[in-house]
Amino acid sequence: MTFLLDDEQREFGRTLDRMLGAADIAGAVRAWAVDDTGPGRKVWQRLADLGVFALAVPEEHAGSGFLPVELAVAFVELGRHGMPGPVVETVAAAALLRRLGDPAPSARWLPGIAAGSHLVSYADTYGETDGTDGADGTAGTDGTGEGGHPGGDADAGGGRGPYALDAHSADTTFVVAGDRLLRATGHGPVQPSLDPARRLARPAYGGEVLASGPAVRAASRHAVDVAAFLTAAQALGAGRRLLADTVAYVRQRKQFGVAVGSFQAVRHRLADVLVALEFAQPLVFGAAVALATAETDGQRGGVVAAEGAGRAAAVRREVAAAKVAAGEAAYGAARAALQLHGAIGYTDELDLSLWIRKARALRTAWGTPSECRARVLDGQDIFYQ
Repeated sequence: MTFLLDDEQREFGRTLDRMLGAADIAGAVRAWAVDDTGPGRKVWQRLADLGVFALAVPEEHAGSGFLPVELAVAFVELGRHGMPGPVVETVAAAALLRRLGDPAPSARWLPGIAAGSHLVSYADTYGETDGTDGADGTAGTDGTGEGGHPGGDADAGGGRGPYALDAHSADTTFVVAGDRLLRATGHGPVQPSLDPARRLARPAYGGEVLASGPAVRAASRHAVDVAAFLTAAQALGAGRRLLADTVAYVRQRKQFGVAVGSFQAVRHRLADVLVALEFAQPLVFGAAVALATAETDGQRGGVVAAEGAGRAAAVRREVAAAKVAAGEAAYGAARAALQLHGAIGYTDELDLSLWIRKARALRTAWGTPSECRARVLDGQDIFYQ
């Protein structure tokens, strides 16, 4: 299948690129890491003014409907520029409320999400795992830490599991516990992550019950799929930024009187990164098309229950494939960037470090590589076992 963005979608991406490029995102990230969310919220509002958050909100709540392809375009740019804050979790929460079909919570929060006045964190404890990433012998709490239990630099999947991303700075934190949707009334101690802009806290359970029953569980699965998909798009953008910065650096850094980028080993390393990113991109946009197609079929009401369940499982596999491909490609880009920049790549003062840390965090946020591979290869829905 041939897939190309149309002119309007490409212009949307270019507009976001120009706006984010003109903003001091690196400064906003560093401020966010020390709990100064002011600069980040200003950029957040500008994103909302451009319609980014409305892309997941129904038209009756001042949104544009659910437009996964446009969301992919937007989140690639957010990853490319390193936007801080719970952008994934806010859109996933909007997807949860939209799929829930309950007018009361939708009317209460969706207009504010679309307008950019409401930052939302989201934690899904259904199907909680211990964060072990089995296949590569590492645990989810390995230091950059997404996907693990509390302790040190722990981050439970950017919101999935016992922690919620930026719960201390969000306006609202939603928690799905089994078949109940809760609004958390507080949170525990804020935990650090090696990505300085990803601060984590365990939500205080037992808050206001917004909904309960099987509809919550179904909506939660959809929200987790959306979160994994958007994280994949973010990772793709972060990987492309790391590659571009590294290519620029090796062109101007000289050794033995020539640019190190002329060395065959360096060129082959960067070519491998490019190939991985190029292979991940169609998977990310393929997942967007799968989500959009499933949404259209659901609106038409022409899919019987068994076929609908099969379509949902197929969409989850598409999302998982995109997530593992983009996450691994971005992580490979981060490793190459670190090594090819030499000693300077280790310094906090270099903005490159912000993307290196983010790429590692996104790799396991909302689904570790082994979880996603199991879903793709074996059809195992291990997020919900």
